[in-house]
Amino acid sequence: MKLVQKISVAWIRLRFKVLTFFSKKLTAKKAVELFCTPLLKNKKDLPPIFQSAEQLQFDLEGTIIHGVRWNHPAPRKVLILHGFDSSAVNFEQYVNPLLNKGYEVMAFDAPAHGKSGGDTITAPAYRDMIIAIHRKFGPIQSYVAHSMGGLALSLAVEKINHDASYRLAFIAPATESVTAIDNFFKFLKIKNRQVRKEFNSLILTMGGKPAEWYSITRTMPVIKAAILWFHDRDDQVTPLADALKIKDANYPNVKFVITSGLGHRRIYRDEKVAEAIIDFL
Repeated sequence: MKLVQKISVAWIRLRFKVLTFFSKKLTAKKAVELFCTPLLKNKKDLPPIFQSAEQLQFDLEGTIIHGVRWNHPAPRKVLILHGFDSSAVNFEQYVNPLLNKGYEVMAFDAPAHGKSGGDTITAPAYRDMIIAIHRKFGPIQSYVAHSMGGLALSLAVEKINHDASYRLAFIAPATESVTAIDNFFKFLKIKNRQVRKEFNSLILTMGGKPAEWYSITRTMPVIKAAILWFHDRDDQVTPLADALKIKDANYPNVKFVITSGLGHRRIYRDEKVAEAIIDFL
């Protein structure tokens, strides 16, 4: 971590420490806002493959969602879903190989990411975006999803009428929202139980469900699609331990591939991982 980043993190932690002393509810409110706010915006030039794509956009409850597609129309469609603090353009290496297989390929920026509008993102909002894309531009039978995109996809698929012909490629998905919140509180060094209680209450109010409901583990029994799941032993963002609980359940439609040394982000850029996913789809 660079010195500037260390100073910024220290300042954020200090602010929450002081705020906790004065108001547990306000601390929880500010924590939820930070938890749902991406800190990075992709500013790099669009890769050539994205510049040549058909540009798409639609309104998602007042937020303009931007996306691209190639090879429309084609019999089978693939949707690429990025993670938190990421963007569709980070998955350019998947596009040409999928096009070479004859697929129609689509990639959208989630709310508050890339070219899409909005300042914050939640799992329900990402889920609703996927469902809207499926209805507007689908049906979509194949998906590539990283990190938060994987959690949102599982929440969407349980609401989409699907069968065993669907293919889901999960790459280091955010398996349990509670784990993400635990890690967030550890990062901020917030140990006050009342703040966590207020935080959980706000999550319930925002989406109508408790934090533990936003879970791939919960959705697994109703997902009929074939799943290829990649996860790395060194993932510090979405811990392998959560994924192993699903692996140990031995769902017949799920194949796990556990890697080492790739972490949370390098895993989706790895050539062997990408090749395996493209073959699977």
